[in-house]
Amino acid sequence: MPRTDEARAALAAIQGGATPRDLESPTLEFKEQGRSEADALKTIAEAALCFANAAGGLIVVGVADQQAGASALQGSTLEIDAVRRRVWELSRPPLTVDAWEERLGDARLVLVSVPQSPELHSDPQGRAPRRVGRDCLPMDPSEQMRLREDRLGIDLTARETDLGLAELSEPALETARDLLGKFTDERRRLARLGHEELLRALGVVTSEGRVLVAGQLLFAKPAQGSPPAIVYEYRVTPGGEPKAIERVPGPLLTSFQAALQLVRARQIVTPLNLPGGQQVQLEDFPSLAVREALANAIIHRDHHLTGPVNVIHSPELLAVVSPGPLVSGVTPANILTHPSKPRNPCLAKAARVLGLAEEVGRGVDLMFREMISAGRDIPRIESHHDHVRVSLVGGRANTQVARFVAQLGEQERDDTDAMLVLFRLCTVKTASAQQLSPLLQKSVPEVEQVLRRLATDSVGILEPTRVTTRRTNPSYRLRGDVLRELGSAVPYQRRTVDEIDRKVIAHVREYGKVTNRTVQNMLDVEVQRARGILKDLVDRHLIRKTSRAQRGPGVEYGPGSRFPGKPKPRSKTGVRRR
Repeated sequence: MPRTDEARAALAAIQGGATPRDLESPTLEFKEQGRSEADALKTIAEAALCFANAAGGLIVVGVADQQAGASALQGSTLEIDAVRRRVWELSRPPLTVDAWEERLGDARLVLVSVPQSPELHSDPQGRAPRRVGRDCLPMDPSEQMRLREDRLGIDLTARETDLGLAELSEPALETARDLLGKFTDERRRLARLGHEELLRALGVVTSEGRVLVAGQLLFAKPAQGSPPAIVYEYRVTPGGEPKAIERVPGPLLTSFQAALQLVRARQIVTPLNLPGGQQVQLEDFPSLAVREALANAIIHRDHHLTGPVNVIHSPELLAVVSPGPLVSGVTPANILTHPSKPRNPCLAKAARVLGLAEEVGRGVDLMFREMISAGRDIPRIESHHDHVRVSLVGGRANTQVARFVAQLGEQERDDTDAMLVLFRLCTVKTASAQQLSPLLQKSVPEVEQVLRRLATDSVGILEPTRVTTRRTNPSYRLRGDVLRELGSAVPYQRRTVDEIDRKVIAHVREYGKVTNRTVQNMLDVEVQRARGILKDLVDRHLIRKTSRAQRGPGVEYGPGSRFPGKPKPRSKTGVRRR
C-alpha cells in the first residue's frame, strides 16, 4: 500500500534524526497518545474525519511530532478495538477504519488507515472538517455542499440553462471549427456541421436543443458587467508590480486562446544544437506545459465560484491560479496516478473533443515531462481550500539535461516515470525505490520495476550500486557514460578549478602529456567539457600544445610556462622573472 510505504519511509527517517512534523503530508499524520486515553481516542477520531472527507490517509499513534529522532517514538497503549469503536461512535454517519499495531524498536505504534469515504462525515456537533495540506480545517456550508456534489458525481456543467442558440458567440463557434479542422481523425468532420449539430456532437446541448452550462461556459457571449474569465498579469520579477494586466472576457474557448497568445508573446526561446547537427528550441516555459496548466485551470476549476482564473507571468515564474480546491480525492501527492476524476465531466468531455486538454492526470504527466525535458524544475502544485496554484519555474535552462533527453529514444522521452527518475538522480548520487516512491506517486514494487527497466542494457540509463546489487530493492545510480554526457548538469559531478588543476597537473607530471580523451576519462566529462578545461589550462599557461596536430583528438599537451615545479624563464639580465 502506498500510504503504508510512506509511513514506513517516514518512520525510518525519524529513526535517522528527522522531526515527525516535517514528514507529515496530506495523507500522513503523527499523533502522540498523551496521558488521557479518552482524549487520545477523540483526537484520533477528529483526524479520521479530516482524512475521510479528503483523500483518505494514515494516522500513526505513539509519535511525538515535535521531537526529533528516536526519542519521538514514545509508543502507544491504546487497544486496537477501542480505536475502531471510538471512531465509529464519534462520526456521523459512522465511519469504519482499519487499525493495527506495529513495533519499531521498543515502541509499540498504532496505525489507523482511513479510507476516502463516499459520504460526508461530521462529528456529533455537526462539524465537518477536511484535510488540506497538513492541516485539518472546518468546512462552511457551501464547501460541504460542493463536496457532497463531488462525492455524488453531480455535474454542475451538465445542467440546463435558459440560453438559446442565438445567444452564443459566433467567434467562439468558429474557433471550435478551426480547432476541429486541424485534426486528422474522425473529429475533423465535426468542423463541417451546423451550429446545433456541432454543439450536440460536443455534448453541450440537450436533444431538444437546450444549452447546458458547459455550452454556456464555452460559447456564450459574456453578460454586461460579468467578471473576466481570465486575468493575465506580466511582471518583470515574480514579486514585482504588474507591468501589464489583461482582463480577458469569456467565453472560455476564446479567452483560453487569447491567454495562451499573451504568454507566447513574451516567451523566450533558446536554440540548442544536438551532436548530429539537429537543433531544438528550448522555451522558457514549454508551450505544452503552459497549455495543460491553463486548460486544467479553466476546465476543472470550481464553477460554483465566480472569480477568474489568474495567470501571473514573469521571466522566472509562470503561475496559474484557479478557484476552488482539487476535486475530492485528488491531492498534489497523488495527482500523477489518481484515476481520472473531472469535477465537471460534461465540460471536460467537450474540451477533450476540442483538443483543449488531456484526460485528468495525463495532462499533469505531460506538464512534468515537458518541464524536465526542457532542463527545468518539475511543476509545483499547491491545493488550498479555495484555490489551486500551479507554478512553472523558468529562468536559465539546464541545457545539458535538455540535450541528453532530446537524444533518448521516444519511449523514454514519453515516460513520465523515467523523466522523474532522471530528474532526481541529477541531484542525488543514488536513490532506491523506497526513496523515489513519493516522487513517482507509486508503490515501492511499482517503482522497483521502473528502475529495473531503466537499468537494462537496452535502455542503459541506470545501474545498481555495487554494495546493494544483491538486495531486493537496491540503490541505483546513473551509469558512467550518462554522467559524462550530463557533465556539470549533475551538481555532485562538478569539480572546482583547483581539483581539476590538481588531477591534470598530476597526470602531466607522471606521463609528460595529456589529451582530450584522457581528460574525458579522468574527469567523467563529455568532449566539449574536456575541450573547455584544456583551453582554460592553456590560457593560464599551465599547459601548452606539444604535438604537430593543432586540431582533433590527436592533439597532445605538455607543461606550460607556469606549470608547477617548472623553472621560470630567466630575463636577459639573468634574473628569474616573477
